[in-house]
Amino acid sequence: MIYLDNAATVKPDEWCFKAAEKYLLSQFYNPSALYAEGYNLHLELKQARENILGLIADTRNFSLIFTSCGTEADNQAVFCGARRGNVVTTLGEHAAVFSAVNELKRRGQEVRIANLNADGSVDEEHFLSLVDKNTSLVSVIHVNNETGAVNDIAGLAQKVKAKNGFALFHSDGVQAFGKIPFRLTHQIDLYTINAHKIGGIKGCGALIKRKNLVLSPYIYGGGQEQEMRSGTENVYAVKCFEHCALQRYKELEKTYDKIREINRIFTAKLDKQLFGLISTDKCSPYIVCVSAEGVRGETILHEADDSGLIIGTGSACSSNAKKRFSRVILACGVNETVADGILRISFSHATTAEEALRAAEILNTIVKNRKEKMA
Repeated sequence: MIYLDNAATVKPDEWCFKAAEKYLLSQFYNPSALYAEGYNLHLELKQARENILGLIADTRNFSLIFTSCGTEADNQAVFCGARRGNVVTTLGEHAAVFSAVNELKRRGQEVRIANLNADGSVDEEHFLSLVDKNTSLVSVIHVNNETGAVNDIAGLAQKVKAKNGFALFHSDGVQAFGKIPFRLTHQIDLYTINAHKIGGIKGCGALIKRKNLVLSPYIYGGGQEQEMRSGTENVYAVKCFEHCALQRYKELEKTYDKIREINRIFTAKLDKQLFGLISTDKCSPYIVCVSAEGVRGETILHEADDSGLIIGTGSACSSNAKKRFSRVILACGVNETVADGILRISFSHATTAEEALRAAEILNTIVKNRKEKMA
């Protein structure tokens, strides 16, 4: 089986959860307990927090709050950051942000949504025109989870602050962390990351925040995570996250170049008479969005699965919405015929060139046969 739906989730690194196994079996104590065993785990969490944070940010200026997932981190940023005025976001956001701002709208807060370019990146001019003195929060996804489009969040944050120095800038970095090189700038207030997109286990994410930013908790209780996220800490998942994050960043540039070449091999092998590309060479190489116009993407997905290839048709988090066409893809300006044939092929650090070649061959065969039957 060839697995190329890594934007949905990545196969966990076995060595990571074996290395962290002791936190399930022997060092299972509550990190908030006063006895030595609990306090030692508190120190382990502190070290993991510093290690993960230090990969993309200055630990003197930023802090990190562990959460149960990227969705929770996004929700905390939106619901605790948008306290007044209007909120500005984009049509390209992950459902964790887009659904959250729509809930704000339902509650009576003004929400402004920026258009997208053809590759899924935000229309910068339109986006900035929506920001004014009453904007309390902006949220712009770093790497689009359906097309791979990369937004220049550092540049956007700088321009937002120039218009309104009090507006908070948040970015969902789930598809960027551990995959593309970057560091957080001081204009970025909040940033979301996730473990299972880079080889950690599900059930662990984090919200990075600027240290001097006053933010309310999203989950109340015992005051864990610097009183920012209550609930007994999942030390095992956190340590898995730490292990895999350190490994991904140790090999970041080498892996990035490898995936870029795999992306090139895959797209070159795809029959351009059958497939149109939505993603461009400016997108993250980890995600390729294509359309087999005239053939339903869901049909191709199931036939590919039968042929030993697992791919996606868009965001896995949107598959429960029961909507035929992706909101993000339509916002890229494509028509419904093209949107109906959308496929998302996404790579991980473990993907091989041989897998990519075979995947392209399988997809070419499926779509060619389908179109011949339709002719």
